[in-house]
Amino acid sequence: MIRIGKLTDYGILILTHMAQDGERLFTAHEVSHAVGVPLPTTTKLLKTLVKGQLLESHRGTKGGYLLARNPEMISMVDVVTALEGPVGLTDCGTSQQPGECRRSVSCAIKTNWQRINQAVHDALAQVTLAEMRLPAVHPVHLPAPRAASLRV
Repeated sequence: MIRIGKLTDYGILILTHMAQDGERLFTAHEVSHAVGVPLPTTTKLLKTLVKGQLLESHRGTKGGYLLARNPEMISMVDVVTALEGPVGLTDCGTSQQPGECRRSVSCAIKTNWQRINQAVHDALAQVTLAEMRLPAVHPVHLPAPRAASLRV
């Protein structure tokens, strides 16, 4: 199964909470309590999201964190990239360095993996933080997983 990491999941929860009132400063303690993520983890994620330019940090007694852009301008690909690095299911789809993989010259499936990686990237780019804070208008029905077949 392919999954985003737990910290990315928490980061999305934090940003979604903050997007409810996108122009307000939030303290780390307040965010931690609201989303149910321990304070040390929340603090770590807030700092990572500042570094990823999704949040701004304001110091001082009236300081806190706020969204760096409107929720409509922050896509899920922005969030995943800030928290996990470039989006891709395989290294060949995210590598910027030619020859990074020893098999890249003779790889028969590289182009198809790149297509799949691009499709995942594009799907994440189409969903904004503003949309994440709202219930889905049209529920998504996923097909039931197929039973693994064994070949002998």
